[in-house]
Amino acid sequence: MPSFDIVSEVDKQEVRNAVEQANKEVSTRFDFKGSDARVEQSEYVLTVYADDEFKLDQVQEVLQAKLIKRGIDIKCLETGQPEKVSGNKLKRAVTVKTGVESTLAKQIVKLVKDSKLKVQASIQGETVRVTGAKRDVLQEAIALVRKQISDFPLQFQNFRD
Repeated sequence: MPSFDIVSEVDKQEVRNAVEQANKEVSTRFDFKGSDARVEQSEYVLTVYADDEFKLDQVQEVLQAKLIKRGIDIKCLETGQPEKVSGNKLKRAVTVKTGVESTLAKQIVKLVKDSKLKVQASIQGETVRVTGAKRDVLQEAIALVRKQISDFPLQFQNFRD
């Protein structure tokens, strides 16, 4: 029976490369001369440091530009509030979300069931598996999910006949 998985994954190495490129650009830019602006990575949590809120936003824009250039959808970023570190220095946590959250997975399953397509959707951890009798019906399900869920980056993998 043909099936496919709906997942949301981000390549950790590409994130690391984007962080390194952002740090390199920030260190060479004239407007950041003498400031402690940088981005640090810990797994899927990025921490942006800067001297003031304007520079914090500028560093985050550089980071987002590098992530886009590396093929990472910035819809998967969850930006926190700025926090004071010491003196005027600020930091902001940016979380890279991976996996399909349970509320979104339930929404996808409900969408597939309400569509009256002859497919079954089931939640398996952080993925949603869709199975059906024919390949064409599965492709219709992919088109439906792509059309309806546009606010979160989803990938369709593991397509099997």
